[in-house]
Amino acid sequence: MPRSAGLLFLVTTLLNAQPNLMPWPAKIEMGQGSLAIGPTIRIAITGYTEPRLQIAARRLGEITSDRAAATLVIQCEQASAPVQELGEDESYRLEITPTQVHLSAPNPLGILHGLETFRELIVTGAHGFEVPAIDIQDQPRFPWRGLHLDVSRHWMPIEVVKRTLDGMAAVKLNVFHWHLSDDQGFRVESQRFPKLQQLGSDGLYYTQEQVRQVIAYARDRGIRVVPEFDVPGHTTSWLVGYPQLASAPGPYQIERNWGVFDPTMDPTRESTYQFLDAFIAEMAALFPDQFFHIGGDEVNGRQWKSSARIRAFMRKERLKNTQELQAYFNRRLQKIVAKYGKRMEGWDEILDPDLPKNIVIQSWRGQGSLAESARHGFASILSAGYYLDHMEPASTLYAVDPFDRDATNLTDEEKARILGGEVAMWGEFVNPENVDSRIWPRAAAVAERLWSPREINDVASMYQRLDAVSREFGGLTGGAPVEPLKTLADVVTPATFGQRIRTHKYMQQTPLNRLVDTVRPESETAREFAGLVDRLNDPMNRERIRTWLVAWRDNSAGIEPASGTLRRLGEIGLQALDYLERNERPPDAWLAQQRAFLDTLKKPQDELRFAIVLSINKLVEATVSRP
Repeated sequence: MPRSAGLLFLVTTLLNAQPNLMPWPAKIEMGQGSLAIGPTIRIAITGYTEPRLQIAARRLGEITSDRAAATLVIQCEQASAPVQELGEDESYRLEITPTQVHLSAPNPLGILHGLETFRELIVTGAHGFEVPAIDIQDQPRFPWRGLHLDVSRHWMPIEVVKRTLDGMAAVKLNVFHWHLSDDQGFRVESQRFPKLQQLGSDGLYYTQEQVRQVIAYARDRGIRVVPEFDVPGHTTSWLVGYPQLASAPGPYQIERNWGVFDPTMDPTRESTYQFLDAFIAEMAALFPDQFFHIGGDEVNGRQWKSSARIRAFMRKERLKNTQELQAYFNRRLQKIVAKYGKRMEGWDEILDPDLPKNIVIQSWRGQGSLAESARHGFASILSAGYYLDHMEPASTLYAVDPFDRDATNLTDEEKARILGGEVAMWGEFVNPENVDSRIWPRAAAVAERLWSPREINDVASMYQRLDAVSREFGGLTGGAPVEPLKTLADVVTPATFGQRIRTHKYMQQTPLNRLVDTVRPESETAREFAGLVDRLNDPMNRERIRTWLVAWRDNSAGIEPASGTLRRLGEIGLQALDYLERNERPPDAWLAQQRAFLDTLKKPQDELRFAIVLSINKLVEATVSRP
């Protein structure tokens, strides 16, 4: 057996035999037996301590000063940075014997991660709660493991933000990228420029005190908070209150539609930079993180091209096109950001070799820009392939690695500039009611990709553990729809972002209350059914397949045309199964009719995709290729 195949076999065997941990630890060794922990976990903290550790311990159990009587003994060596920093040591060791648990780490960040791992290990045993004997030594693969949340297009109350942070902590994501301004809303209170939120938010924004609460809440969970204020494009909400910033005369109104729009800040006026200087000074004092995200994406340049004054400025400054004008703007902006002690971060459109090398490039357009950034000497993070709003299954997200594709040819020095990645939850099709089910549990698959060793990549194991994580998340993943919709909802998934945009004219006020907005992004039922169809020769599997098909044929959810489509799929599958069991080839006319119908379902129906279509198609084709 080749060494790589042997390693894969060993990893797969270990994952199948051991606990449902996600992300999977760097090193794990199972012991003998287990530790009964009773109804209350008694926790002793030794070495360095601080309120953050005590708060985390109380979330799990009861603090005691008696180390010998403690179920869990925490040993922390020293404090972490006063403001959490990129690249701090996040390692920990968790040792569980049949008599006690010992968790040790260099600083509180590792302790926080270790507590989450311990929580995952708790199971119900024969005599109550218990944890297996185990020795875990763990640390992340990448230092930047983020989740981006757009609260501008659809407002997300503070409770949603805190729930998201809870979920992030559970899977060891450590950067909350808070997308706070866009064309559809400006979401933070500015005391220096109050018309930003007064006129640009519909009254839906976070006060500065709420921002401080979120930052403190995140820090208690080992999470940094990076704000994003998108400039010079995606700025319509800024221009409602301050039209003098724009490249064309106002007035402006909050944008209610989705897309890329013309309103853009004027990069040729000194007053623009004076405004941004004062604004960034205020926000830099509010947000303590070292990084400050300036957006910089999707600037179409139309207002710049149509302005004689701006064109004259470009000629004077020898700027050949609007891309060079934006680079000029970014260089000016970077100096302002640096003036207030921050490192500038932006989407990959800001990539310019002349910018200082300490900025961070966030790649959304592909791994090519990630590699290009690293070659030019910039730190970079990957979001391409991690877009939750694209409604791709966890397996697709899981397969994306920051070191794949264009990054494979980078030198070791260049690879070291790739800091990690961020899963992105954009806000066009989410609201407070459905956002949790869009983020979780799929974001946990990306969290594992960014935390665990690269060779941890078995998809079957990932799904086994993801299902367990999903159950632990409980309300965060959203409950299944009530009967009689459940049978239908369990086999359909939402259309992709692009398919929905092309199908329907969505606006900010469009209610997100249809079936497409409720069903999960991935169908567990369809995965189970596909596994049965792949093992069609097993008589027991055929009986289970028939049970599913009958349920779908008899579905009466009453949501048309989706319910009718599901009934038809059930009928086709049952007919194919009957042909197979009679060892009879179906008529050519029947084959042509079913193939034509299944082909129509390659496109979404009422913005829904039927996740069982490929499996039904396999049943149909099996009637032709039977032994």
